Amino acid sequence: MGELRLIGRPASPGVALSRLFVLAEKDGPAAAPPVGDPTSEALRLSAAIARAIGELEAVSQSVGEDAREILEFQIALLGDDALAEPAFASIAVGDSADLAWRAALEAQVADYASAEDEYFRARSADLADLRDRVLRILSGEVQQTVPAGAVLVARDLPPSQFLGIEWRSGAAIALAGGSPTSHVALLARARGVPMVVGLGADVMSIASGQEAMVDGELGTLVIAPDDVTRAAARSRETEIKQRQAIAERYERAPARMPSGEAVAVMINTAGPDELSLLDPAICDGIGLVRSEFLFHGPVLPDEETQYRAYHRILEWAGGRPVTIRTLDAGGDKPVQGLTIDDEGNPFLGTRGIRLSLLKPDVFRVQLRALCRAATHGTLKVMLPMVATPRDLTQGRQHLEAVASDLAARKVPHAVPPLGVMVEVPAAAIAIDRFDADFYSIGSNDLIQYVMAAARDIASLADYADATDPAVLSLIVQTVGHGKRTGREVSLCGDAASDPAIVPHLLRAGLRSLSVSASSVGLVKAAIAGALER
Repeated sequence: MGELRLIGRPASPGVALSRLFVLAEKDGPAAAPPVGDPTSEALRLSAAIARAIGELEAVSQSVGEDAREILEFQIALLGDDALAEPAFASIAVGDSADLAWRAALEAQVADYASAEDEYFRARSADLADLRDRVLRILSGEVQQTVPAGAVLVARDLPPSQFLGIEWRSGAAIALAGGSPTSHVALLARARGVPMVVGLGADVMSIASGQEAMVDGELGTLVIAPDDVTRAAARSRETEIKQRQAIAERYERAPARMPSGEAVAVMINTAGPDELSLLDPAICDGIGLVRSEFLFHGPVLPDEETQYRAYHRILEWAGGRPVTIRTLDAGGDKPVQGLTIDDEGNPFLGTRGIRLSLLKPDVFRVQLRALCRAATHGTLKVMLPMVATPRDLTQGRQHLEAVASDLAARKVPHAVPPLGVMVEVPAAAIAIDRFDADFYSIGSNDLIQYVMAAARDIASLADYADATDPAVLSLIVQTVGHGKRTGREVSLCGDAASDPAIVPHLLRAGLRSLSVSASSVGLVKAAIAGALER
């Protein structure tokens, strides 16, 4: 049989060549034991949940701080009465502990897995892990042992199971589903385990024991690689190791151009759990916090929930500046009970600041939490989808009103600087009309609006070009306005994370970039000109 090449999505860079181990899937729910009375079934479920918490606590004692925070997240979920409440309600009307727990958790897994936002879809793996762990305990089943050094194939992989595997040379992960933003992907990157996700259900039908190659940077899984592929893999492995060595050399160093001029390199994040795996020393701060991570679920987050989350992020930053974007719902990020359904063109619809101004009660809850959190660090607040000066003026009026209310109630707070995302061409073209405290260019939306090409349509990928003269001219214009008025201009879109594009951004005058955490080292190397030699 010739080689078989499957294409997925990159999740953790690196090349691995080893034998496949396909994690067996159950044919269906195990035969349930006879159903006891509701009291005994409730006790069975309570005991299984307690044992699952104990197992996770035991694993957390043998891992580093980064992984421990992820496991603590799962432990907190299991310990929250609200998670199991629907299961206990089903038991009370006659269901078995197994059936009740499965149904309750599967409903929540499905809710997260169907989310438009990839961050929330990635969290479904944590809930599925808890579902399966408790079901395994209830059934008395023994968890499969994964051979050290194998290329592990699975539908998805929970973080607790990842942490129980010995990742030797040659080991890698190839998932039918999964997400590059999942907890297990973050762990794989932190430990240098190559990983590919999104290979499709057919990968589960491949037999264990075959030789396979994973390229976590290209997002490929090759079964029975031929000699040419093997040679290419060795070459790729050398190339990746060289780039990783460069990245490691620059990651914790200040970013400087060959002239010696400093460039601020910050990171983008979707929430505090991502930060738990990162050393703050790699960056100059956080240039973009996507606050949407708080707004998934049937209930909108209250002020206290938001305040605690923002406080955690500022604590992690340790005094470094943190820019939190107010809720950017709408478009491809619907929020249940808040966004408008069935808009004809949601990307040009009621999203970002437009939605916040339409829902002032929700907006002010977020602003109050942000003002309270601002006492714990260097916080800046940014408004998304600003198209007219009126958007900024009204946003500032809400911020000032919230601050006045907090002052009247003697609640500790601070009024953070208020900036705008420059992602709508109208804002970039007439940037001098916007009296913001700072400006952050959102290259993803700016490019798609300038080029009239949706960024999620593969056939239009050639149009998504940050170096197109039309796009660069708007970046130059925005930077020039910042220099004339003494206000900071940064760029926080995907373009900043691409080392090949970074020189173009520097020539456009940018001296502040916010990038994906995994790109920091190579971006700093590109700034130094180390990748051009």
